[in-house]
Amino acid sequence: MEWFAAVVSLIVLWIASLCKILHTSTNKGGALINKNVLLVIAHPDDESMFFSPTISFLISRGNNLRILCLSIGDADGLGKTRKDELCRACAVLQVPLQQVKVLNHPELQDGFGLVWDHNLMAQIIEEEVSAHEINMIITFDKYGVSGHCNHRDVHYGVRKVMHHIPQRSIEAWELVSINILRKYSGPVDIWLSMLFAITSKGTHCLQNEHTSRSFHAMAAHSSQWVWFRKLFVSFSSYTYVNSLRKINYGV
Repeated sequence: MEWFAAVVSLIVLWIASLCKILHTSTNKGGALINKNVLLVIAHPDDESMFFSPTISFLISRGNNLRILCLSIGDADGLGKTRKDELCRACAVLQVPLQQVKVLNHPELQDGFGLVWDHNLMAQIIEEEVSAHEINMIITFDKYGVSGHCNHRDVHYGVRKVMHHIPQRSIEAWELVSINILRKYSGPVDIWLSMLFAITSKGTHCLQNEHTSRSFHAMAAHSSQWVWFRKLFVSFSSYTYVNSLRKINYGV
């Protein structure tokens, strides 16, 4: 019967954590309000799989959010389809379509083992920053959540931007990668994320106030909405909470 008690306890914890997220907002994020924000991602569906709590927070607090996707995700020859799916997902996430930009650069093609030019990405990102008066960039950290090389390259492209800007008039924040146990703990990770935000300087814990919207957004990527991604979205803590850490200059 011990295994039964453990299962029941886990279910109770899961439900309690989900109720905490849905009904008791702990979102502070004062540094993430009233900004012109550029979210830089590598592929269509990154926004829904990994950043939906952040997007939900930013939109609900009146931030001016733009999304820059550096590839059309054409590894399987579905680039045009995936670009259209990104637009549909952004509509679900309430990001205006005129503020979503998807690139199809020959040197920034989706794929494992394909190294993206950090200087090229920095140039592209800087152009977006200048054109839209961006004062905050959000992207992956150096591990890239899943370890995908394109995610990691995007991080280093943003770091190049931070080194190029002469005046420190812009902030950059990275989505914190977590270990596999936390990654697949679903809403339960809210407790550890809150603790780390309290004890770690320059870190914000953003819980998803619209979890159903995240599922609908990912479902809009119909070419990617296969059984294992349905499981990922259900059990991934990134559906329920994001931890953002400030990227320091010169680090």
